[in-house]
Amino acid sequence: MSFLFRAQSHFNLANLFTMVNIASGLIAVYFISQHNFFNAIVFAWIGGAFDIFDGKIARKFTLSNEFGIQLDSFADFLSFVLVPVFLIFQAVYLDTKGVLFVLASAVSIYYVISGLRRLIQFNINAEEGEVEKFFTGVPTPLGAILLWLVYLLSAYNIIPALIVIVLMSAIGWLLNSTVKVPHP
Repeated sequence: MSFLFRAQSHFNLANLFTMVNIASGLIAVYFISQHNFFNAIVFAWIGGAFDIFDGKIARKFTLSNEFGIQLDSFADFLSFVLVPVFLIFQAVYLDTKGVLFVLASAVSIYYVISGLRRLIQFNINAEEGEVEKFFTGVPTPLGAILLWLVYLLSAYNIIPALIVIVLMSAIGWLLNSTVKVPHP
């Protein structure tokens, strides 16, 4: 069991937490495909909890390595970019037609590309074990939280699909903006 506390191990404790995040994201995708949005959101939030702890464990036990950095970004892409976009697409846009559907599709693709670009840039700038005081641009987990709020506003008929599109575009832009967000 010493592999759990070796930074060189791909299966160290921090990376195992990241893998639970990935598994939770995949389960959330399944539930979204079944239109079971409540369970999907539960698993997405479970993935988010494991995302918080994987970094804390990596820093506490000095388990950070290049593999873990890449694995964490993959997990973030799945859980905090693809899952919320897929949820909104299935829950909000699927029944739209015509120009609104094309616009919703384009904005969904824009958000996915923005999230992927952000994570790639983050990896390029990342140093093993380093934690900056501020993020430049909205981190993908915060972007996902903002999208969950947009989804809830739509689900309770507070905002229409067109406003969801506008807000999703704005959040996608914020991912790669120069906005400074304090690191928790």
